[in-house]
Amino acid sequence: MVKRSEEDLVQYILRRSEEIYNTLSPGVPTEWLSSDLTVAQLRILLVLQSRGPTRMSDIASTLSVTLPSATGIVENLVKKGLVERETDSKDRRLVICKMSPAGQESINRLWSSGQFQMERLLDGLSLVQLRKAADVADILFSNVSGKAEEVTADETIA
Repeated sequence: MVKRSEEDLVQYILRRSEEIYNTLSPGVPTEWLSSDLTVAQLRILLVLQSRGPTRMSDIASTLSVTLPSATGIVENLVKKGLVERETDSKDRRLVICKMSPAGQESINRLWSSGQFQMERLLDGLSLVQLRKAADVADILFSNVSGKAEEVTADETIA
């Protein structure tokens, strides 16, 4: 048996991930293809989704764009009814942006289509394979969350 180095395994996983993506991409839900959002607008919605109400200057900083650029993108999102702006009650010079209910609904639709793709990945797996997939999901979550927990799917599902 040939031992693979850590880097070889990482590259193998990345290649397999790309193959999975390419296999799923013909089935990309129409929500992703029919969205009239630009990439910049989607990035701002994702910032607001993850952080909640956020100062305009923080949005610009997070996305590494100028404040006027962020302001223009947000203005277009406001016109679409996806974002709301308000001033800070303590400092009226500060503009706070938050997702509108329509913006939240739009992000939820995109998220649901991603969930649909994940369901396609898992559909047809045996119980043993699903348990292995759940264990991998736990390992990946522990890695990205910084939690060194050794929780198995059996413990969380049981």
